[in-house]
Amino acid sequence: MIKVFKLKKSFFKSILALLLMLAVPCSVFGQGQKKNTLSDGSIFPKERAKVLFVGTFHFHYPGLDAHVTDQSDKVDVLAENKKKELDELVAYIKKFKPTKVAIEAFPKWKATEKLRSYQQGEYRMERDERYQLGIRIASEMLLDTIFAIDDNPMASELFKLDTTYFKRLFKDYDYKSDDPYSKMYSAWYQKEDKLRSKLSLLNYFKYINSRGYHQAGHGAYLVGDFKLDDKRGADALAINWYSRNLRIFRNLQEISEGSKDRILVIFGNGHGSILRQLLESSPEYEFVEFESLK
Repeated sequence: MIKVFKLKKSFFKSILALLLMLAVPCSVFGQGQKKNTLSDGSIFPKERAKVLFVGTFHFHYPGLDAHVTDQSDKVDVLAENKKKELDELVAYIKKFKPTKVAIEAFPKWKATEKLRSYQQGEYRMERDERYQLGIRIASEMLLDTIFAIDDNPMASELFKLDTTYFKRLFKDYDYKSDDPYSKMYSAWYQKEDKLRSKLSLLNYFKYINSRGYHQAGHGAYLVGDFKLDDKRGADALAINWYSRNLRIFRNLQEISEGSKDRILVIFGNGHGSILRQLLESSPEYEFVEFESLK
């Protein structure tokens, strides 16, 4: 039996406050940060494809994530008071001048077909960010293709090979742990839901795409279920969440053509921490901070 230790309320509040401090805008966290040393150009290419990652909440609230937003906290991006904010956000992202747009969708979603239909006037009232950001921006930038680069993790394939083993491996792995740190993240998510309606869309996107926010958000995967049965939780994370993001990155490489590329990547912000790390470490890409657009 697992022994549960009770924490003093004051200690819990102190830890929660520290956690929330991590999620401040990158103007605080980015100070003193140096670029990847590969950028010196002495051996590795000085000019690299530029990638702007735009982490987003799901505008249509499909409710597929572990944390589900309360109805009262949902933001309607097509409401009259949000339309101008959405226009402002789109105009800001377009400053990047993307030559390619990649979104969180599978090939069967037929993104390019939807882009062409959008250009004929369809899908304008769809709240999904793939339409309101991805397809809209691709259309306004006069691009004829939009890339669907989402992928399933290795776990999906291995599950078919040995269902019994994988059911045992992922038993109770549901992102719903009741340990102290998981409770802190739950409190953070609820706070974020309320903050989203208080900030303009552009300011909110600057906030959630900061380095500090990505780092803090990634920590949720390193507590709770991550600690199941010694290494079981770690193995489950590796072949599921990490595998999916590595495959997404590989799909990004597949659509890249060279240093002249300017690729806009629009995904749920939970992917931000891993994709940021991969892009910043890669000799092929230059990661563009969302806050830096002028």
